[in-house]
Amino acid sequence: MVKLVIPSKLTELPGVQQVIIQKAEALGYGREEVFAIRLALDEAVTNAIHHGNANDPSKHVTVEYQVDDQAVRIKVTDEGGGFCPDRLPDPTLEDNLATPNGRGVMLIQAYMSEVQFNRCGNCISMVKRKGCKLPATD
Repeated sequence: MVKLVIPSKLTELPGVQQVIIQKAEALGYGREEVFAIRLALDEAVTNAIHHGNANDPSKHVTVEYQVDDQAVRIKVTDEGGGFCPDRLPDPTLEDNLATPNGRGVMLIQAYMSEVQFNRCGNCISMVKRKGCKLPATD
């Protein structure tokens, strides 16, 4: 895996996305797959900066990735204390619909083929398989 270490600044996100997306496009990943990868990266890195590292520019986010003709694998780790993904409020419940945040993990899980968190909750591992269609919406 290739490892990128960036400071906790959102201005670093587009460069990370560009590197990974260019590799995926060069290997023939389609428009929907590229969208899913870009969205998941945006949510994961933004969460790592805002929630994990509490917007502390002295802390870093590590993004590890591997892109091949079968899958894009991405691991995003922050320097925070972590969280329990099972305790996140359900953003689809009526009480949470007007909340301006809290949908990132749900979006990542919907758009990526596989999603796992480490035990501490400060690292998310995501896989987007080539040719894996997005779930159908009703």
